Amino acid sequence: MTQVIDFTKLGLSNPVLKAINELGYEQPSPIQAQSIPVILAGKNLLGVAQTGTGKTGAFALPLLSRINTKKGKPQVLVLAPTRELAIQVAEAFQSYARHIKNFHVTPIYGGQDIRGQLKALQRGADIVVGTPGRILDHLRRRSLKLENLQTVVLDEADEMLRMGFIDDIETILGKTPKDCQKALFSATMPAPIRRVAAKYIGDAEEIRIASKTRTVEKTEQQYLIVHHSHKLDTLTRILEVEQFDGMIVFVRTKSSTVELAEKLEARGFSAYALNGDLNQTLREKTINRFKRGNIDILVATDVAARGLDVERVSHVVNYDIPYDTESYVHRIGRTGRAGREGKAILFVTPKERRLLHAIEKSNCQPLTAINVPTGEQVSEQRVARFHDKLLATVQNEDLSTFRELIEQLAHDTEIEIGEIAAALACQAQKARPLFPTFKPLPDASKPSKTDRNKKRSNSTRKESKPDGASITAPKRRKKKQGSDDLPMVRYRIEAGSHHEVKTGDIVGALANEAGIDGKYIGRIEINEDFTTVELPEGMPNEIFQHLKKVRVCQKVMDISLLSNSTSAKAKENKSRSGKTRDPKRSSKTKPKPAGNSTKKRSPSRRPVDRKK
Repeated sequence: MTQVIDFTKLGLSNPVLKAINELGYEQPSPIQAQSIPVILAGKNLLGVAQTGTGKTGAFALPLLSRINTKKGKPQVLVLAPTRELAIQVAEAFQSYARHIKNFHVTPIYGGQDIRGQLKALQRGADIVVGTPGRILDHLRRRSLKLENLQTVVLDEADEMLRMGFIDDIETILGKTPKDCQKALFSATMPAPIRRVAAKYIGDAEEIRIASKTRTVEKTEQQYLIVHHSHKLDTLTRILEVEQFDGMIVFVRTKSSTVELAEKLEARGFSAYALNGDLNQTLREKTINRFKRGNIDILVATDVAARGLDVERVSHVVNYDIPYDTESYVHRIGRTGRAGREGKAILFVTPKERRLLHAIEKSNCQPLTAINVPTGEQVSEQRVARFHDKLLATVQNEDLSTFRELIEQLAHDTEIEIGEIAAALACQAQKARPLFPTFKPLPDASKPSKTDRNKKRSNSTRKESKPDGASITAPKRRKKKQGSDDLPMVRYRIEAGSHHEVKTGDIVGALANEAGIDGKYIGRIEINEDFTTVELPEGMPNEIFQHLKKVRVCQKVMDISLLSNSTSAKAKENKSRSGKTRDPKRSSKTKPKPAGNSTKKRSPSRRPVDRKK
């Protein structure tokens, strides 16, 4: 029989216990129950647990129980991979420390005016939560001093590794006091993270929370194959058919959140965008409206929804399939939390089947295939909702005045009451007809005619030898394959070492702005004025256009396909050097031969005197 552990038995301070009770926490999660005593004892820790298991509370609660607010200098440093997670962790500290007097936590991350952060550090901060890049900036400025640091925490260490922050982490750890307590929390423990742990953390207790499956057991996982151009219509039909309370729709880019939310609003759904561009006040306001039921659908990016736990989220829709299986686990973990049931639906385009197989292989369980809802199914749901709405009105409203009005109208016009009721129903449902006519969507799970013809022509393409034998046309050279056998192509970014660009800057920009996970970013070569990078083939045009405007180290990326740009430059150089000539022009005008001309001279009209 498993022993039930209570927060009161873990040795936490009274102000922290009071805050926990007010927040409604009754029992610690497994990672919290095992980690809190270790951190309270001042020991080093390696914690491995999946997303959504309460890792933030595992280090925040014991650290707050040991904090001394009279020092006014940073005693705890928490490193997080993204600014959104840094904000989330800072919010958690502030929430748990509501009864600790004179407590100050300062979030530090890029994309924010550094002057405000400098003032906050000058006033004094007990705990600093930040991203590696901005923490290094403050260390170089000497605005952040670590002499009094007692504990450093690496949160989501595997995520920081994938985003290319491993060198920055080592630099920061090298500047911390030798006797400083160190704690590392991660969903996985890859070799580079273990190497950092062995070098800087040393002797540490390892706590590993095993899970039977990589994803939430009570979350029903489904997928459907859909063409990219039909995603919006498919999502609309799903929203009509599914009985959901609150829903989160995940997309890859910040611009897509706004665009999709506006389109859903135009179709009559209560939707709102949640992305990294929202300031903290607006973000909190949006989430509170979502919790209260004023908003039914949140359209969000991965980083914006990290740490979001709203009880009414019954459905998660992956509108854009994630490039990384860990991101998929994080996304569907927003529903089905703490034993609740949920449903996750994944949109897969025909070109993204490999990513689907990678997700199924990583999760050790297949996803259930579903079809796009038909017009008949949508009609059934609209009629059912209309019935429920009418019954609720009949049961809860006083209709005597309206009944007299209808009866009088029927008497005066000699029209049956049933006809009048039908006219009222038609008038009420004009904006959303009960029997809509939908254009049938093509079955994306089957290859189109174009694909079949292309495949047939490729398979039958042969050349004949002179002796009558046939040989198969030479195969094309395979493109370089990335992780999970993804075909890769090379892009050029107009920023290089001259602009002080580093590998981590490129990886961070691609991860945050395009939603491309670090392990799907191939070889990066930084030159003086430009950088080349290998990315998965088939980048959507909206992401490509968005990346053109993204800045890295204050320089616009202006990304372009390297093959296109180099071929264009080669043609231009050839035309300038005169090596490439117009064939029509060259056929008419022959070049003059060098040296003595062999052309015969025309005979003179005057006779030649041979005697002379």
